[in-house]
Amino acid sequence: MFVRMENAHAFFRFYPVVTILVVLHIVIWFMFFLRIPIAEPLWEKMIGFNAAIKKGEYWRFVTPLILHVRFEHMVINSISLILFGPALENMLGKGKFLILYIGSGIFANVATFFLLPAMYSHAGASGSIFGLFGMYGYLATFRRDIIEAQHARLLFAVLCVSLFIAFTAPDANMAAHLFGFLGGGIIAPFISSHLHRQRPFLIR
Repeated sequence: MFVRMENAHAFFRFYPVVTILVVLHIVIWFMFFLRIPIAEPLWEKMIGFNAAIKKGEYWRFVTPLILHVRFEHMVINSISLILFGPALENMLGKGKFLILYIGSGIFANVATFFLLPAMYSHAGASGSIFGLFGMYGYLATFRRDIIEAQHARLLFAVLCVSLFIAFTAPDANMAAHLFGFLGGGIIAPFISSHLHRQRPFLIR
C-alpha cells in the first residue's frame, strides 16, 4: 500500500495531484532560495501571518500550504506526501483527495489563527500532511475493510514518530499538526462512503 514501484512517468500518470504538489514544494522553495526578484513580494503576500489575516487577507489560510522556510522541512513534507498520498489519491480520486489535503491545511491554519498570537507567522504543508494521517486514522478505526491491520500498525508508528519530532522541534507549529490531523479525521467520513480497497497498479 505504501511501497512505490512506479517509475517517474507512471507515478505522474497515476498520482497527478501528489506529483504537482511535490513539484510546487520544490520549485517554490528554490525560487526563494535563489532570491528570484519576484519571490520576496510573493512570500510577503503568501505566508501565513495572523495579523494580516485579521485585516481580511483570508487567502493566507491556503497559500502557506505550498511554502517552506527550511529545506529539511520541505523535504520531509514532500517525502511524506510521496509515501502516504498516492494510496489516498487512488482510493478517493483527484477531487476528493484535494478536498482532504487543502481542507485539512485550512483547518490547521484557522486553528493557528485563533490559538496563536497576532504577530505569529507560519509556512508549510504539515497541517495537510497530518490531515492525511487523520484520514488514515479514520479508515483504520471505522473502515477495516480498507486498511489492513499491518498497515494500521505502521501508520500508528509513523504518526507517533511524527508527533514526537513535531513536539521536540523548537519552532514547530503544534496547533497546525494537531488540528490538521483532526481536520482530516472530520473530513474523512464525508468523502469515504463509497471507498473500496485500493487495487494495485500493474506496471509493464
